[in-house]
Amino acid sequence: MHILQPKHTKLNEKDAQVLLDKLNVSKSQLPKILSSDTALPEGCEVGDIIKIERKEKENTILFHRVVV
Repeated sequence: MHILQPKHTKLNEKDAQVLLDKLNVSKSQLPKILSSDTALPEGCEVGDIIKIERKEKENTILFHRVVV
């Protein structure tokens, strides 16, 4: 992982379901990330939800993507 690359974390099933319920969306409505993306952590499969943490000044901005 490069120092400038945001942290990518695979969510477990429980956390993924909590996120989907909180946002009131389905997996198909989340933005996509390709399974060939080099930033993905080891062991990611199609359908997994990835949390991306980008730090900007004092704030941490969270993005979520589903692996396709």
